[in-house]
Amino acid sequence: MNVLILGSGGREHAFAWKIAQSKQLQNLYIAPGNAGTANCGTNLNVAVNDFEAIKNIVWEKDINLVLVGPEDPLVNGIHDFFLNDDVLKDIPVIGPKKDGAQLEGSKDFSKQFMLKHGVPTARYATFTKNNLNEGYAFLETLEPPFVLKADGLAAGKGVLIIDNITEAKEELKKMLVDAKFGNASTKVVIEEFLKGIELSVFVLTDGKSYKILPAAKDYKRIGEGDTGLNTGGMGAVSPVPFANEAFIKKVEELVVKPTIKGLNKDGIDYRGFIFIGLMNCNGEPSVIEYNCRMGDPETEVVIPRIKTDFIDLLQGVATQTLHQKEYETITETATTVVLVSGGYPGDFEKGKIVNGLNNSFDSQVFHSGTKLDGDKVLTNGGRVFAITSFGKTIEEAVNKSFATADKINYEGKYFRRDIGKDLKIYQ
Repeated sequence: MNVLILGSGGREHAFAWKIAQSKQLQNLYIAPGNAGTANCGTNLNVAVNDFEAIKNIVWEKDINLVLVGPEDPLVNGIHDFFLNDDVLKDIPVIGPKKDGAQLEGSKDFSKQFMLKHGVPTARYATFTKNNLNEGYAFLETLEPPFVLKADGLAAGKGVLIIDNITEAKEELKKMLVDAKFGNASTKVVIEEFLKGIELSVFVLTDGKSYKILPAAKDYKRIGEGDTGLNTGGMGAVSPVPFANEAFIKKVEELVVKPTIKGLNKDGIDYRGFIFIGLMNCNGEPSVIEYNCRMGDPETEVVIPRIKTDFIDLLQGVATQTLHQKEYETITETATTVVLVSGGYPGDFEKGKIVNGLNNSFDSQVFHSGTKLDGDKVLTNGGRVFAITSFGKTIEEAVNKSFATADKINYEGKYFRRDIGKDLKIYQ
């Protein structure tokens, strides 16, 4: 089988690493990929939203299955593009069509969906610049902190959590009237702040049946102790010690089943991943958001814990036979520690030479933001590597990741040394 993965981050390297292990694989291509994915297959210099160029690859390379990593091409309708093209229509795409991708593409759509299908979530209301004053009034009904979400995709920067009511009103005006996040904030969802501890639950579905993948907890803030600016993710842990079997069962009954049934009821043929951002509120799950793809860096701990042939699962999605597929996970704990560029998530420089990758590691090093320059590996993003390790405990796994992180060097390297520390109380 010839497989094409779209994307260039740590998530796509984890996919490529796993798929490369399948006996069913003939050729693996990654577009555009990074220095790490080049070790798993062939990188192709094509952008994820260049659908015509992707079509040419599929035709020239005789691709049998396409796995879409990031949300942008899904929200932009790459699956629909395939279905509407005579050359591509029979090539399976793993990832929802445009209507299903609205679960992530529009915060207002996803909140309406949850409300309609009885999925537990925070109280909310949606506003535009035409009813800004009503937005101010709604903020007055909430207790701080106040949660403001740009309706559309804003590269992970469209959610604000603000303690002060005056500041919240000012930010609402900036988002709606001053277009702080461009078109993404022409509508803004204001919602009640949920108190609890956050985790991510991942579901792979063929539109009818589903498999619940390992849950994970990620770390968003740049600074230790969860301080400083939000990032795309500084590390992750799986399994999550405060999400035991009973809690995941509750998530399945209250969230996963109503979500799958709701998609069917609404006539949305959804084939791919559903990433459910949850809050565990005293043992009760409440949905913060849906995403229409796997998370990053969570993928770097979730995928390594899957024992099953990954291509087999993806074929189950493509042919709607997922219920027939074996599915097994590794019980050991996986942790990942993200190495970032100096200055991230603010301004940072690219093109720094990476040294130490030829060392022996007790970890799997996933590349997030790298590129090849001849035989040199250069930094090419804010998040540069995600270092994944296994252990019987979180501490054992994360210490392996730290040891590996210390062996890899580039100018400005930074990583958090407290990943997983907050979870000790649950073990």
